[in-house]
Amino acid sequence: MLEPVPRPSSTLAIRCTRALFSPWSRLSLLVAMLASGAVLVVLYEPQRLLSAGWPAQLSGSAAVVLFGVAYGVCSAAFVPRPLLNLAAGALFGSQAGTVSALAGTVLGAGIAFTLGRVLGQDALRPLLRGRWLRAADSQLSRHGFRSMLAIRLFPGVPFAAANYCAAVSRMGYVPFLLATGLGSIPNTAAYVVAGSRAGSPTSPAFLIAMGFIVLTGAAAAVVAWRKRHGLRGAAGTADRA
Repeated sequence: MLEPVPRPSSTLAIRCTRALFSPWSRLSLLVAMLASGAVLVVLYEPQRLLSAGWPAQLSGSAAVVLFGVAYGVCSAAFVPRPLLNLAAGALFGSQAGTVSALAGTVLGAGIAFTLGRVLGQDALRPLLRGRWLRAADSQLSRHGFRSMLAIRLFPGVPFAAANYCAAVSRMGYVPFLLATGLGSIPNTAAYVVAGSRAGSPTSPAFLIAMGFIVLTGAAAAVVAWRKRHGLRGAAGTADRA
């Protein structure tokens, strides 16, 4: 009798590879990475820079660059950007702090966008079934630069949430990063100036910076209220399509 031919071991390897790189496996890896980042933030409390200051052995341009890199990693791990911006101003002053904070903003946005695009997009896009979700996705996909620029100019949507929502959409890298860099300049600079002048809260620079922050927050609320009606109309159009 003929002995049964054993199945090639490569079949099991192929199945394991497909399971490992499946959309849901990659999404699980993304969730695990984000959860780990959040835990590290809670444990190490990077916001202590506001009170403890920067290590004395690090100074000059190297410190500015290193802070920008740390800013990017921390913002991708859900550390609130206002705290990081205030720390940048308190540590490096208005000019160097703004440069470092803006570089960190773009870096953090790029990290989050890449993680969301590579690990989460394939699994999450089929779940965009609600009309609000589809309308928001359509807005980001068709008018990516304009939409992201508005989100960055008028704060209200959490930084990390905007990054991962953009990653799930079909927005391109270049419009996303360009809109993030340009749109983040005013608000970032205001927080950095406020941080650099926190020791003199009655100074004109501090008062102007805080006034700008309050005004942009109010403008964001108005824009969000008006956009709600636009998204509702877009959602209704998508339902009829």
